Amino acid sequence: MSASIGIIGATGLLGQHAVNAALAEGHLVRVIHRAGSDLSKLQCRDDPRISASVADLNDRSQLQSAVEGLDAVMNCASYYPTTPKPLNEELDIARSQMANFLAAVAGSGVPKALYLGAAIALTKAESGIADESQVSDQPPDDTNPYVQVKWLMDRMARGAGQDGLPIVIGIPSMTFGEFDYGPTTGALVLKVAKRAMPAYIDGQRNVIAGRDAGRGLLQACLHGKPGQRYLLTGHNIALHDLVPLIAKRAGVKPPRFALPMPLARVLSKVQSFRHTYLRGPEPELSETMLAVLGSGQFLNGTRAERELGFKAELSVEEMVDRTLVWFRQEGML
Repeated sequence: MSASIGIIGATGLLGQHAVNAALAEGHLVRVIHRAGSDLSKLQCRDDPRISASVADLNDRSQLQSAVEGLDAVMNCASYYPTTPKPLNEELDIARSQMANFLAAVAGSGVPKALYLGAAIALTKAESGIADESQVSDQPPDDTNPYVQVKWLMDRMARGAGQDGLPIVIGIPSMTFGEFDYGPTTGALVLKVAKRAMPAYIDGQRNVIAGRDAGRGLLQACLHGKPGQRYLLTGHNIALHDLVPLIAKRAGVKPPRFALPMPLARVLSKVQSFRHTYLRGPEPELSETMLAVLGSGQFLNGTRAERELGFKAELSVEEMVDRTLVWFRQEGML
């Protein structure tokens, strides 16, 4: 039976894959976007099953109007710190936007909702493989705005679900694939393929293809239990294995060595100082990048497999190949 599904952030990497997954299952999709958004990036914008509605996560009433009458809504556009701001300001924006989304879900009576979360909100697992139980009710020690914001929004979504709101948290692992216009995670693939990365920072990751992640987000939204997190995982792999694999698939030589994290942090501070005070280029080793890489860990996605029937289909090689093909088609490589 087809459903009417609203997707906020439909032009992003994960949003577009969620749109494609919904259409593939025969659902109707309402693209909820900010005024002035470039919908030309939406691959399937001409599909007759797609409609559009303008709303902003900063406008609660507008957002509620946009989600009314839907069977489900997916928030794939949660707040992400970009230009530097004081931490309290970053937290205020994230808190306000999440509160608006939760209020819109409650006020509209939409029966199913999903917040696209982040694996960085998980605490470190002593076993070395994290699952959905890695929860902390206290803010992280790391004061990086990205880390703090993602912890806050995860906590708010979990709390709303426990209070009876029909919301689940879908957490894809490190995602590579089509529609990464930023690029975001795909920057790793681009830099390796362009031989623009002389060194990399090693660590443990779980990676998933965008197509699989979009399908998993849809299943979590429609079939997940309110208040629950669902890790949508693909393959556990160390960066010292992933980086050479990317280079091999791209037909180039891999970076020569791994950069130790302590040295990476020193270089990050030097680059940030040069950018802030000497008008130098933006840091390639940003504090957010180091926070994400430093929090990396293997992930256990058996809850999604058990409760949702979700399992990634694409191999790491297929994931990398699809990413390279898309970047070449877009003229980015």
